[in-house]
Amino acid sequence: MKVLLVNGSPHAYGCVYTSLTEIAETLKIEGVDSEIFWIGNRAVQGCIACFECRNGHEHCVFQDDLYLNFTSKMKEADAIIIGAPVYYAGPPGSLCAILDRVCFSAGEYFKRKPAACVVNCRRGGASAAFDRLNKYFTILEMPVISSQYWNSTHGFTPDEVRKDSEGLQTMRTLARNMAHYLKSMEKSALPLPMQEERISTNFIS
Repeated sequence: MKVLLVNGSPHAYGCVYTSLTEIAETLKIEGVDSEIFWIGNRAVQGCIACFECRNGHEHCVFQDDLYLNFTSKMKEADAIIIGAPVYYAGPPGSLCAILDRVCFSAGEYFKRKPAACVVNCRRGGASAAFDRLNKYFTILEMPVISSQYWNSTHGFTPDEVRKDSEGLQTMRTLARNMAHYLKSMEKSALPLPMQEERISTNFIS
């Protein structure tokens, strides 16, 4: 079992990394592997709604390294936890840009895998960013793993995050709940739910 921990911050070892590290350490104690995948700090190509990924191309027409690495790692992962800083009460545009592409064009790698997100803010906007990220999961039939509180830590620096004892406990509880779910699914003999053919309608008369 392996959980992909996505660092959606432009800072490789900043506050979000600190929160994800707390999760990774707890997962290790629970016998679950994890990997922190940093999306980097360069410009990220967003989705242009060309629909080529649905019309003949296997995946997104933009085959940049970030996209290829992300989809490759998600294909092998059993679960995902996305970490993000809070910018104007939302996740960074770069993170949403790559999530728009991978979730739309490579959704089969995400579908029905357990997921969660964690956000870090200096002071406010955490719950709005948290809500935004969870929408990626709920459109892909991904079970959303919860914790003892909304998954957020507070701090402007990694050292400040390390002082957020409640926030770090929330990260540890999330990790334990994720590990429990993965272990439960591994032991389950239940078949997956019936899948209907997708119906897609436009609200135009």
